[in-house]
Amino acid sequence: MIERPDPVRRNWPVRSFLRQAHAALYRATGGRIGHQVPGHPPMLLLAHIGAKSGKRRTSGLTYLPYEGSFVVVGSNGGGARSPGWVYNLRAFPDAEVQVGPEKIQVHAREADDGERQRLWPEAVRYHPAWGRFQQRTLRTLPIVILTPRRG
Repeated sequence: MIERPDPVRRNWPVRSFLRQAHAALYRATGGRIGHQVPGHPPMLLLAHIGAKSGKRRTSGLTYLPYEGSFVVVGSNGGGARSPGWVYNLRAFPDAEVQVGPEKIQVHAREADDGERQRLWPEAVRYHPAWGRFQQRTLRTLPIVILTPRRG
């Protein structure tokens, strides 16, 4: 089998700069800029703890609203590995999201097989890039459900 080139590694410096700039603008404007990017579904900021470093990290992610929760997909642009935030949430599932101006404490969990079967077609209709990213990689893209914590 021929290994496909990893598009994520090839574009890493540019993508990293754009992600950092987006998160900074989102935070600096209290979510007025960055939540809704023209031609793109809404985005949230996910604040999570690094699994190895223990440091606070922030990731800007496209999300699908789902039954009072937020669904995010660990696509990493179709790269060979899941994005770091997936590993971080597996280690530390309690996190915070900023959705526009609102900050919400959440608990993360990966969709089970039944949820995945229901959610994947809806997710791809909502954000077709997720389907294209799945076609670029041999791994199954993780679907993560971020549920608001009560109290």
